[in-house]
Amino acid sequence: MESMGKTKHRRPRRSFTPEFKAEIVGLCRRGDRSIGQVAKDFELTGTAVRDWVKQARVTRASATG
Repeated sequence: MESMGKTKHRRPRRSFTPEFKAEIVGLCRRGDRSIGQVAKDFELTGTAVRDWVKQARVTRASATG
């Protein structure tokens, strides 16, 4: 199938420090903004932020025994 002149520009893959991820997770846990809103505010994908929150929950649970 022929492309109609539309090229989709992909953003280069970004990496984030554990400290940045922890800050984002903390903002989500405060509860005054939704995960989607935090993601939007920091120009992140909702999926990435949800994954970070989920991973933090798993890590926290395993640390507490």
